[in-house]
Amino acid sequence: MTDPASRSNFLARWWHSDVGYSFRHSPLAIVAALIALVCVFCSLFAGWVAPHNPLDVSTLELGDARLPPAWIEGGSTKYLLGTDDQGRDIFSALIYGARISLVVGISSVLLSLLLGVTLGLVAGFKGGWVDAVLMRISDVMLSFPAILIALLIAGVGRAVFPNAGDTLAFGVLVLSIALTGWVQYARTVRGSTLVERGKEYVQAARVTGVPSVRIMRKHVLPNVMGPVLVLATIQVATAIITEATLSFLGVGAPPTSPSLGTLIRVGNDFLFSGEWWITIFPGLMLVLIALSVNLLGDWLRDALNPRLR
Repeated sequence: MTDPASRSNFLARWWHSDVGYSFRHSPLAIVAALIALVCVFCSLFAGWVAPHNPLDVSTLELGDARLPPAWIEGGSTKYLLGTDDQGRDIFSALIYGARISLVVGISSVLLSLLLGVTLGLVAGFKGGWVDAVLMRISDVMLSFPAILIALLIAGVGRAVFPNAGDTLAFGVLVLSIALTGWVQYARTVRGSTLVERGKEYVQAARVTGVPSVRIMRKHVLPNVMGPVLVLATIQVATAIITEATLSFLGVGAPPTSPSLGTLIRVGNDFLFSGEWWITIFPGLMLVLIALSVNLLGDWLRDALNPRLR
């Protein structure tokens, strides 16, 4: 038992909960959380952590282009992981690129979560033709590869706004990824809502005249969010990889604000000419972020499963 002062603190309550106990006894989850926290911290404070600003073209020196990492002959301690074809420090570019990838990934997941949970809740609670229409739309979405839909939306967005600024370009990118991910949330929430709407507490609320919107928001939604949180955690990694894929194909992040996918695309042209570090290090960074988030999602899925407690 914890003392009253500790119970009043959210972190203390979480630490002593079943989920906190599971986290403390899962070395893999701890390592994944530390990696994710380091990546997020470096991304948030990129201006202080990164030794150079790869986005400031006035600081670039073409004479330093394509330098190898510091531990290889010809490298410089000024550029720990080497430089790219424009003389940008790879280490600094990784930090700034990870920030863009994380922002796009998390933003798209939040948007798709909001859309999917809302539609799934309505479909499961209302049923009838509303449920049928929404589920047929989701079936159509699932019949196409997610990356193809995202590529189509991003391409159309670029065609409609050919001279869009960075903000609008990022908005189109987030929207294209979000519109490919809402289906999983909608189907998950719908299935859980179908179970919850037949339970006694929902029937009692209906009998007492509680509006349907209030029942869904106050009673049903809190009881269906467990699987959604697990799915959202895993979808963050998927969204980051999708963003990297779109950027690699040239329809993702704008060149003025390169993400990890853009860095991989740039380095791909030099991969077989000996400058492997230009593409390998961004690729490793992408794998590290996606793997840590996926491991956290796997742990959260097991921690929230009452059968495994």
